[in-house]
Amino acid sequence: MFSFKTYVVGGAVRDTLLGLPVKDKDYVVVGATPEQMRQAGFTPVGKDFPVFLHPQTHEEYALARTERKTAPGYAGFSFHASPEVTLEEDLLRRDLTINAIAQESDGKLVDPYGGQQDIEARIFRHISPAFAEDPVRILRIARFSARFADFSIAPETLALMQRMVSSGEVDALVPERVWQEVSRGLMEARPSRMFEVLRACGALARLMPEIDELSGALPSGADHPQRDAFAHAMRVIDVAASEHTALPVRFAALVHDLDKNATPAIDRPLLGPAEPGSDELADQLCRRLKLPNEVRDLALLAAREHGNVRRAMEMNATTVVSLLERCDAFRRSARFADLLKVSECDQRGRTAAAERPFPQTAYCLAALAAAQQINAGAIAADVTTQNPERPAERIAAAIHAARVEAVRTALGLSGSSTTE
Repeated sequence: MFSFKTYVVGGAVRDTLLGLPVKDKDYVVVGATPEQMRQAGFTPVGKDFPVFLHPQTHEEYALARTERKTAPGYAGFSFHASPEVTLEEDLLRRDLTINAIAQESDGKLVDPYGGQQDIEARIFRHISPAFAEDPVRILRIARFSARFADFSIAPETLALMQRMVSSGEVDALVPERVWQEVSRGLMEARPSRMFEVLRACGALARLMPEIDELSGALPSGADHPQRDAFAHAMRVIDVAASEHTALPVRFAALVHDLDKNATPAIDRPLLGPAEPGSDELADQLCRRLKLPNEVRDLALLAAREHGNVRRAMEMNATTVVSLLERCDAFRRSARFADLLKVSECDQRGRTAAAERPFPQTAYCLAALAAAQQINAGAIAADVTTQNPERPAERIAAAIHAARVEAVRTALGLSGSSTTE
């Protein structure tokens, strides 16, 4: 008969106390050896430290362990697991007090570091100075801030985070891990809080300087909050979150106006190279963080074209079709719809325009539907028959002209626009 004990730990206990649904449970086992776990039917899966799968539920059970910092960065740790490691020692290695509460099988809570009190006070507080040994914890607190919007960071914890940044510990974070945490935070209810926390501790300037440099920059338009491009970007991503949009839309909403710090809004042309510089800065950020192509493609498109979408109803048919063609809307209509959503979120992120309708979405989709009705195959065949010289160039021009006429007829457009 084995004498080891198991406890539910971490987020499952925290979320239960907060009255939130529990998705997954993590278990810690105290007083057991790896051999005893195998004899009890558990299957080992961990290499860095002993983790086992339950024989029936297949949930993860980790042996109680301690850890020691051995090298810079989030991966520079050695672990020690043995039957002598106590539950309190295992909980001590965790990041925040609210994540260091354990629950016994009878429901009794073990809370040696005041996690319940901090949950009631809505405080993120580190457990020990060892918090500073893992820079991922800065990202986790930022992400938790996006999820638990009514929590604040204890002053001493924020000060420790700031010291971690100034000491260079945060520079050891690899792009993949940064994106892993940032992408999860973007999908929370208040993603703006993640970036506000990263900026407050100085990590945003190290990890995403293109976003940090928006602070104090002047956004275009007279209806922005606080006349600050960072504040506007935060409002836009929160609007995108309130619309339950997908990750690519939320990231594109974040980076749609990155060049505001470089070019005064009053100096930008109404149309031309749309929002010049934003797409280059977005590309720079995407490449550094090694973002997925789906996320990067929409981000660059939104940075380049969201302003033109906003002005679409001022355009004539030729300019509208050119916009559709630049956006590759005929082949990638779903991505074009995502661009329209980013543009709508951009408008709703402006204080004075938050409740204003955004008819540009229906307008652009109607234009796209009309342009898609032309028979491109028949046009290509006719052009080739009439004049086989330089067929590709002539076919493209003929298809464009047919699309323009279709859009002109469907939308009732005539004459020229101020934006052509």
